[in-house]
Amino acid sequence: MKITEQYEALPKIAKILLQVFLGGLIGGIYRILRYLETKNIVTLVVGILCLVTGVGNFIAWVVDLITEITQNKISVLAD
Repeated sequence: MKITEQYEALPKIAKILLQVFLGGLIGGIYRILRYLETKNIVTLVVGILCLVTGVGNFIAWVVDLITEITQNKISVLAD
């Protein structure tokens, strides 16, 4: 089982709590790991930007929290 699949298998409430407290970090790492699985260069670039930039980190955190609540997974720019 891949690491991103293990994250997706967590209960919804656990993922939401992780996003609330560690969202910026998780979003960046998730996208980098997703890049290793899919080889989509955009996913890698967004993952690195999420980890390195403050504004990108905050925006990704909000978007990931919303998609986690509505779709039960990180889906924006994480193909």
